[in-house]
Amino acid sequence: MGSNFFDLTMELVIGFFALLAITKFLGKTQISQITPFDFISSLVLGDLVSNAIYNDDTKIGFVLYAIFLWASLIFIIEKVTQKFRRTRKFFDSDPAIIIRDGQVDFNVVKKQHLDINELLGMLRQEQVFSVREVEYAILESSGSLSILKKSKYSNPTIEDLNLTEKPSYLPVSLILDGEIMYDNLKIINHNEKWLKNQIHAFGMEKIKDVFYAEWKQDEGMHVVKRNNGLK
Repeated sequence: MGSNFFDLTMELVIGFFALLAITKFLGKTQISQITPFDFISSLVLGDLVSNAIYNDDTKIGFVLYAIFLWASLIFIIEKVTQKFRRTRKFFDSDPAIIIRDGQVDFNVVKKQHLDINELLGMLRQEQVFSVREVEYAILESSGSLSILKKSKYSNPTIEDLNLTEKPSYLPVSLILDGEIMYDNLKIINHNEKWLKNQIHAFGMEKIKDVFYAEWKQDEGMHVVKRNNGLK
């Protein structure tokens, strides 16, 4: 009996610290960072540890090997998606604009397998109780909803301050990780030459020097320089 308790204790302790090490290694520190793939991966890792605890035929050494092999595969996939932007669409879903210019895009809603009740529920979770308050709503790859309210519904409201109502504009990403987002550049009716002139104004010579750049109709460009120490 004592041996069984000792074995169970050792397996729990080893499994606990193995999962802790994997969590630190992968860098998922917040629930909001977890994508559906990450969630499924965590279930698999938990199942591997439970096998070691409740299945006498499964040795802890084999389970540890399975855990670290699975974590290594996740790590490799994350590095690939960071380095090669085109692979992100395969491994991670792109953010989807559910509401654009105050109008619900039902084609996008259908594509994301949502119904109107689910959409309204997600809005309420963001303290928005009417679709009419929303200028833009973006379904993130993590499943959360990001909202840009219409200006008159912002806090404090334009009506409360007796100011002239101004339109709200959605920032458009033009450069991600040193790569030009040509589709977005086309949306704002500009070309690569214009974009290069814009980053030159910020003191950067090459597109590769830019970590992130966005354009907003009422505020213009915002550019973040790449840290030369990043790989």
